[in-house]
Amino acid sequence: MKLNSLCIPAAIVFGTLLLGSSAQAQSNEAMASPYGGTVVEQIVARVNDQIITNSDYDRAMKDLDQDERQHGASMQQISEAHRDLLRNLIDQQLWLSKGKELGITGETELINRLNEIRKQYHMDSLEDLEKAAEQQGVSYEDFKANIRNQIITQQVMRQEVGAHISMTPGEVRRYFEEHKQNYVQPESVQLSEILISSSDGSEQKVADAKAKAEDIENKLQAGGDFTDLAKTFSNGQTAADGGSLGTYKHGELAKVFEDAVFPLKDGQVTQPIRTKQGFIIFKVVKHNPGGVPAFKDVEQEVEQTYYMSKMEPAIRNYLTKMREQAFIDIRPGYTDTGASPNETKPVFSAYTPPSPKKRKKVERTRFRETGHGFRQKSGAKVERVAEAKSSKEEAPGSLKPGKKEKIRFGQAPQETLPKAARASSIEDAGALPETASNADSQESFDEAPVKEKKTRFSDRLREEKKENKEKKNASNSPGADPMSAPTPDAATIANRQIQSAPLGLNGETATKKKGTETTTGEKTRLSDRKKDEKKEEKPSTGRLLGDAPTPSTQSAPSSNPQ
Repeated sequence: MKLNSLCIPAAIVFGTLLLGSSAQAQSNEAMASPYGGTVVEQIVARVNDQIITNSDYDRAMKDLDQDERQHGASMQQISEAHRDLLRNLIDQQLWLSKGKELGITGETELINRLNEIRKQYHMDSLEDLEKAAEQQGVSYEDFKANIRNQIITQQVMRQEVGAHISMTPGEVRRYFEEHKQNYVQPESVQLSEILISSSDGSEQKVADAKAKAEDIENKLQAGGDFTDLAKTFSNGQTAADGGSLGTYKHGELAKVFEDAVFPLKDGQVTQPIRTKQGFIIFKVVKHNPGGVPAFKDVEQEVEQTYYMSKMEPAIRNYLTKMREQAFIDIRPGYTDTGASPNETKPVFSAYTPPSPKKRKKVERTRFRETGHGFRQKSGAKVERVAEAKSSKEEAPGSLKPGKKEKIRFGQAPQETLPKAARASSIEDAGALPETASNADSQESFDEAPVKEKKTRFSDRLREEKKENKEKKNASNSPGADPMSAPTPDAATIANRQIQSAPLGLNGETATKKKGTETTTGEKTRLSDRKKDEKKEEKPSTGRLLGDAPTPSTQSAPSSNPQ
């Protein structure tokens, strides 16, 4: 048993499914290190988030050569396979990336495929299959990975490409008519055998074997079943399968066998033929005369061939589309024969730190220059500012560069206030039309305002008092205005003084409030004064009836008389 024939690398799978294209052959030479060593591992290609190393490339090349030699490929076929090796490895990574995107894992199908291989080689468990692989020097994990990749690839192909291909029976029949020469078959026979061994080749053994073979021939002529007789009497390796040998063409059998089987028809058997092993009886299960077969005999084969003829270009177009959407970087010295001119190539550049942002100049406008009642920033220059600059005037609402102005309490700012606009640019929305009656006032309004002299608050207060005094004196003069208030007389002044005087207690304003008496004598305690008062109240003689009580002991009259 050989597991090497089962270990089909993904590159071979793709090479079988896809049509190859001509390109330059690749050579994998190890690069010398500047430190005197040799680079053991290097990246050959990057495909999305996966890489292909030189170890992967060498392993695929070794498996490819081994498989091609087993199938008897020519040197030209091996050379073409070498050219397309990197292409097939990149295709494999693209299929696997698409399978990951679609959520295809292939775990269930992998277990089923391993069980089929186990049954094919008559093994009891998967552990026995793993031991057999290790004994032949095959990595069991790599063996499973190759089968898993093949399963994922086939499922993605079927889902993304095969599901979009349709064909009709008429198209299949036309394809057969156009490609009949491809289905021309040579004459062949499908055979089964019954071998009677003569053991050591002695005359007795040979005679016994001949008698046994003739007895079996008689049973076959009498209508016996060839398969049952082969399982019962045959000494060959095919006895368990009923003697089935397979299909043979001209030149694949010994001449003595060809002369005996090719003239027979379906179901006929030969006479016992003497060989070194003993006597052998052949049955022609099916005789194919050759030539162009009927369509019904090769219909399934034609359908498969026609399907693959449409599948192969569709697969290559789909892979080209995936290449254009993927990130692929190939090491110099290697060539992807399936590359597309529209692929996105990676661009490598040195890191450049971002330049610091420039602070924008902020122009502030004063309260009355905006329509919102507060200060705001203006990023763009308005037409009003542009016109002011063009006329060499300072833009209203903008601060002067330089030292900030200090504004004292009660003093208006002088430098930061906008300059007065020209008289010609002032428009009064509520002004009356100019007439002869208001011409003088209009002329005075058009005149430029005169800047007043700064004065202190105390000076202004003094001037106001002075003006009031002058007005008062002017009103008392003989030529005063009759409409002004008359000069008050002495009685009026006296009444005003009485009215302006403060009120006394209980509204009594005639008498003044008595002041609080102060003690000027010797200070005594309150308790001592009370004792002295009690001593003075005591009488020197007894009080007679009818005498009036003293003021101190006299009770106060009742406030509620009877």
